[in-house]
Amino acid sequence: MSPEPAGAWWTEAVVYQLYPRSFCDTTGNGIGDLGGLRAHLDHLVWLGVDAVWLSPIFRSPMADFGYDVSAYDDVDPLFGTLADLEALVGVAHEAGLRVLLDWVPNHTSIEHPWFAERPDFYVWVDGSPETPPNGWVEAFGDGPAWAWDEGRRQWYLHLFLPEQPDLDWSNPAVVEAMHATLRFWLDRGVDGFRMDVIHCIGKGHDLPALLPEHELKPVWAIDVPLTHELLRGVRSVLDEYGGVSVGEVYLLDTAKVATYYGTPDAPELHLSFNFPGLWAPWEAAVWRNRIDEVEQHLSGPGLWPTWVLSNHDVPRHRTRYGSEDRARAAAVLLATLRGTPFLYAGEELGLEDAVIDPTQAVDPGGRDGCRAPLPWTADEGHGWAGGELAWLPWPPDAAERSAAVQREDPSSVLWLYKRLLAARRGSPALRSGAFSWLASPPDVLAYERSDGHDRRVVLVNQGRTPVDVPLEGAWEVEIASDGASAPGALAADAAVVMRPIVGG
Repeated sequence: MSPEPAGAWWTEAVVYQLYPRSFCDTTGNGIGDLGGLRAHLDHLVWLGVDAVWLSPIFRSPMADFGYDVSAYDDVDPLFGTLADLEALVGVAHEAGLRVLLDWVPNHTSIEHPWFAERPDFYVWVDGSPETPPNGWVEAFGDGPAWAWDEGRRQWYLHLFLPEQPDLDWSNPAVVEAMHATLRFWLDRGVDGFRMDVIHCIGKGHDLPALLPEHELKPVWAIDVPLTHELLRGVRSVLDEYGGVSVGEVYLLDTAKVATYYGTPDAPELHLSFNFPGLWAPWEAAVWRNRIDEVEQHLSGPGLWPTWVLSNHDVPRHRTRYGSEDRARAAAVLLATLRGTPFLYAGEELGLEDAVIDPTQAVDPGGRDGCRAPLPWTADEGHGWAGGELAWLPWPPDAAERSAAVQREDPSSVLWLYKRLLAARRGSPALRSGAFSWLASPPDVLAYERSDGHDRRVVLVNQGRTPVDVPLEGAWEVEIASDGASAPGALAADAAVVMRPIVGG
């Protein structure tokens, strides 16, 4: 398959997502902040990532922990100041790291001044207070996705919480205002944006008729032509600055996701998350299908896939897969497939979800476990100024899993990730080469990456028993997820990256 598009930094980069609240606290209030990120930029450089994506740091009342924005042009005081962020971007650039911010274009906080001063910026529907406009439910529960405003005697749409009213992008004034929020940050040196539920922005006052009454969770279903027109406008703003867009298109159909890249003549997103792999069980047949779908729909001019194992919205992949061996093998898969890998802060430590007492849960979407604080040191405070006050419980085995302890252990998960990223950086085949399947036993994913000059072969055993995988030619193991496997003795739940033996 074609390795298009070639040459763009984001096609060969490894992006590290961090959840600022959970990264590191330097003020003693138990909440991570920009100072904590700045203090640990050296960790990201040592690890070998190329870019960092910050989950929302804009001003917010935190009903949805930053995804309810009350001001797009300022930093919430919990994290620091606008000057702190500008300084962080400069330091990151000096260290060779690009910076992406999390942009929330579908909705604002109900406390954003626009809701009171510019109600025309939001989606309103007439009706009676007894009956919502249709049967949609909000993404975080079973309640209606509509809230009655007694002052206006109308319903407003909220695909998420009632505190998150949806913007009406069919209003040109909204488009202009949201483009201005992008320019504000691009002018300050930000390199691009992860765009929250970007596929949902295309809607207007006729929205209730767009989907049938029986549709639930509209965030999983909205897919309308207007969004593509709007995305072309967003792309034009980014192109003025050379900024990159990474869309959260939460449609579980790779063919539909591909349409959000646009066409070479009418480009939309630079990258889009493709989530079926995020939800795939540890089964070779399922993964083979997921990869085939990507190769079929995300190859060609202007198309480039992404891969992700964990993020702030789903249980960590070590928790989902049930073992460290599988998490290690999955890291090999993530780093060697054709596309841009996204790492979630803490996966390089092999973290599991924290155990959360239901009576102490704070997130409306039940996602506290995967957002647990990162342990930097083995002491009780784990390198946080207010460690005993951390906003969420620590993940299991926090001391043993801390960055400081793993840094001293060459066999650790942390060192596996470092080696994988170094191998990827040093191999044109892994960064941008074509993908092709190799013959293999049913439980093994076997594939080659090649750019015509450089070659790598990857074997991932997703079975429960060891297996031999014969290969043509002479190969040597560059990295083994378990530190021991080889093609002739690939352990259960193990993976290897191999390079040709020179002269072999």
